[in-house]
Amino acid sequence: MRQAIAPPDSAGERVDRFLAAAIGSLSRSRVKALIEAGAVSRDGTPVADPAEPVRAGARYAVVIPPPVDAAPLPQAMPLTILHEDRHLIVLDKPAGLVVHPAPGNLDGTLVNALLAHAGDDLPGIGGEKRPGIVHRLDKDTSGVMVVAKTELAHRALSEAFAARDLDREYVALAWGLPNPVAGEIEGAIGRHPTDRKRMAVLTGRDAARGKPALTRYATERAWGAGCALLRCRLATGRTHQIRVHLSQIGHPLVGDPVYLRRVPAASRTLPPETREGLLAFPRQALHAATLGFRHPATGEPLRFASPLPADMAALLALLDADAG
Repeated sequence: MRQAIAPPDSAGERVDRFLAAAIGSLSRSRVKALIEAGAVSRDGTPVADPAEPVRAGARYAVVIPPPVDAAPLPQAMPLTILHEDRHLIVLDKPAGLVVHPAPGNLDGTLVNALLAHAGDDLPGIGGEKRPGIVHRLDKDTSGVMVVAKTELAHRALSEAFAARDLDREYVALAWGLPNPVAGEIEGAIGRHPTDRKRMAVLTGRDAARGKPALTRYATERAWGAGCALLRCRLATGRTHQIRVHLSQIGHPLVGDPVYLRRVPAASRTLPPETREGLLAFPRQALHAATLGFRHPATGEPLRFASPLPADMAALLALLDADAG
């Protein structure tokens, strides 16, 4: 049970808003649900309406039930943890790991692994004992992710991602050499008009169905006109954004199984062995290299980095060997 005595300056405020702020670890929507479940009282009398005005001097009590197990089951899996405290976990996700259970991937996901890793250390989000996924990486994209362990952290991190109040940088290996070598790619992204498994930059009459998207890129290295290593920053966060935008300007990611539709002409400028090695790469060559944000509880600025995974590092070594 959590209790709060309403100060004079809270009089007239919505009770769900007041209690969410007074308790600090629950979202307003969670407090609203508890009120509707009969778990909130004022001076011993049940509160029935989340919009009820607060009465100054009243003692409010909130009975928070223990979290129930989420539907995904814990599965012990190795995780590379970069940082962990009572509020959050920062990890280095490997390529090939699905973040959340979904049709076709009902287990063996990051959520299953985190349930096993954190165990009873999860106090509950929305009444469920589960990790709070505030952003996702595609199954075959590797790199830094942050996951909330508490409702407070989940709310604050979700707001930071929605407002782009953080620093994220991706490393991408793309076919060809962009011109200019640094710039911005802008275009509304939405579901492809004819292929529902793909996203696309929507134009003309379809543009209204898309969401504005902006990607900033800079070329870090280039191997002639055949291939370029790019640093990408997102001003927005749309599904497959980097993959879609780079494909749109004619520089799809090496290995991208969705947006690399044909053998790129730029590959013909590379030595045969290098060309075949890049064409055989089994996933999109995209890595979430850095993530910076403010700690949701302390406000401390945090920044985490992940080195290139071995498979992408091997591609660069192959390119360098033939270039030399």
